[in-house]
Amino acid sequence: MEALMEPGRVSERFSKLKGLAIAVAPHKGCGSSGGSGKSSCGSSAGSGDLPPDVWEKVKNHPCYSEEAHHHYARMHVAVAPACNIQCNYCNRKYDCANESRPGVVSERLTPEQAARKVLAVASEIPQMTVLGIAGPGDPLANPDKTFGTFDRVFKAAPDIKLCLSTNGLALPDHVARIKDFKVDHVTITINMIDPEVGARIYPWVFFRHKRYTGKDAAKLLSERQLEGLEMLTQAGILCKVNSVMIPGINDDHLVEVNKAVKSRGAFLHNIMPLISAPEHGTVFGLSGQRGPTAQELKALQDKCEGEMNMMRHCRQCRADAVGLLGEDRGAEFTTERIESMEVQYDAGKRQAYRDSVEVERSARRAAREQELLTLAGENSNRKILLAVATKGGGKVNEHFGHAKEFQIYEMSTAGAKFVGHRRVDLYCQGGYGEEDALAGVIRAINDCVAVLVAKIGACPKEELRKAGIEPIDQYAYGYIETSAISYYRGYLERLKSGAVADVERGDAVIRQGAFVEVGAPAGQAA
Repeated sequence: MEALMEPGRVSERFSKLKGLAIAVAPHKGCGSSGGSGKSSCGSSAGSGDLPPDVWEKVKNHPCYSEEAHHHYARMHVAVAPACNIQCNYCNRKYDCANESRPGVVSERLTPEQAARKVLAVASEIPQMTVLGIAGPGDPLANPDKTFGTFDRVFKAAPDIKLCLSTNGLALPDHVARIKDFKVDHVTITINMIDPEVGARIYPWVFFRHKRYTGKDAAKLLSERQLEGLEMLTQAGILCKVNSVMIPGINDDHLVEVNKAVKSRGAFLHNIMPLISAPEHGTVFGLSGQRGPTAQELKALQDKCEGEMNMMRHCRQCRADAVGLLGEDRGAEFTTERIESMEVQYDAGKRQAYRDSVEVERSARRAAREQELLTLAGENSNRKILLAVATKGGGKVNEHFGHAKEFQIYEMSTAGAKFVGHRRVDLYCQGGYGEEDALAGVIRAINDCVAVLVAKIGACPKEELRKAGIEPIDQYAYGYIETSAISYYRGYLERLKSGAVADVERGDAVIRQGAFVEVGAPAGQAA
């Protein structure tokens, strides 16, 4: 490792980076930097950017750390079927195996079944570090089932982080209980702070035996959400806020939401695209409400990032998802199989995996910093997007035709910045390429200058080039950020020499259709 480093120059760069970081006040969410208000403790933060106690909470949580999501897995258990509000973008399904979006599960579980499943999964997937309860309804509308599950898991496997996602209506009533059960991470979905906007998103809420509608419902919900957020941050619990971007309804308003949640101590803000395909059966889907394009979503995230750090690696998971973000291994762990398994929970094996990940992360950071030094003399303002095919580990290690998603990085002289992902249908199926799937991939990464892959065939190479996207396989199995910086440096050199033209890319399409789970034939949606 030392042979790769130039200690003096690298230490100088680390010192400059560290000098820009503002430490997070303990248990008070993100700090801010200068007049911009931008915080320095977002999902891309590393160990040097955060107080030690906060870093311990996020370093192996794939949702709270962009770096961690390359190495660590999460699982959700579907123990909370009831919900206390109705959202126009939601349609819960309890027996659907092929659709990937919030509110969808294959089967509901009792707390006893859920706890056994957690131990079974953790025994086979040592990278699973987080148990989340996110539905398919609202965890706090089902408090006994939610906390009953947490209690059983904490007693049997205290090394697993506990996490819940809520709409926030019942949140203030349960903050003390959340703290008592050692739940360190809570996500609140906040789509508005203006009841006029909220009335277009929520038909009704049900609170303390009474149904509220219209602006009254939205006002009550917003007040409870913000109160709960403040209570959680005061209790030292990390809070992430999710917001669904709904063009024409709350897209401009989310800037105000961003400011409001930052001022109340939110750790991260995650602005997600509306999923509104008609086949999902939601009010918005059936009414023709569109979701944002890729560039519309990125522009809003960029605008809000001026106030606080954004989460951009969310996959809008099912309520029973298992595995790394971007994959779902839930079909491997059916109730029938779990009941027949002889579960052997090995905490030592799981710790050994975490130790090996930290070694890998250190090597990756060192390689990235070394590669960044090569951009030190560049003063170009040109930014480009790159798509990357990866199956984890922070490496370019996926075949183009096997990719179910592409991770997107924005390149500048500051380095590689993760800005999102694009889900796609598999191009290679049964050893053959699907032309329709290839067209879908191109639409999904149309705003990218190049795509980095471990391997790619002649036919997709040709079609990508025709679309103005350069297929690159020379960085196979290299670290993503190191490879991306190397490509970008070469791109700038070619730009200067006139070997490539400075052409702005078009917009890209965020996939709205039902995601096909691993192992299911393409096109078979629930």
